[in-house]
Amino acid sequence: MFVEPRIDSFKADSRGAGWIEVICGSMFSGKTEELIRRLNRAKIAKQKIEIYKPAVDTRYHETSVVSHNDSSIRSTPVQFADDILLLVGDSDVVGIDEAQFFDMELIKVARTLANKGKRVILAGLDMDFKGEPFGPMPGLMGIAEFVTKVHAICMKCGGVASYSYRLTKSDQKVLLGEQDAYEARCRNCFYENPDNEGEA
Repeated sequence: MFVEPRIDSFKADSRGAGWIEVICGSMFSGKTEELIRRLNRAKIAKQKIEIYKPAVDTRYHETSVVSHNDSSIRSTPVQFADDILLLVGDSDVVGIDEAQFFDMELIKVARTLANKGKRVILAGLDMDFKGEPFGPMPGLMGIAEFVTKVHAICMKCGGVASYSYRLTKSDQKVLLGEQDAYEARCRNCFYENPDNEGEA
């Protein structure tokens, strides 16, 4: 069972040790909502926080990180993962949303920030629309101290959903969209058509 680190434990560590937390799952599973919750708790504890998201993601807002239930928090859009190292300053906690859209350098960036004593919280899709590991997410999960996998509800049968099924005809790996383009599905419903192996 996952136990989130106590907020006060970050400041209490005399060595100034940081760590990495990864929140992963399918579309509509509450990843961003959980990221915002953890960051807001850090703000209440008067810790300095910085939040970043990929510049390509403008679905809800140009700058803010916004969840499907309209929770939001101010963020800084960045083009490349390395940009985060230039902007992070003296923050205690670094939040990164839609981590799967960043380049593979994000793994090095997260490790560097944690080694500098920062708490790094990343949220992202662990699998793409084909059911394959997505971008830097597997590497981030491998180096993280804490990994939380959240689940949606299958939009076909109501079961536990871990997959993002694409409803539109496109082979693009990155295709921004919401309920018009994707639905959450369980394993059985995702792979129900053996000819397309999960591709829409």
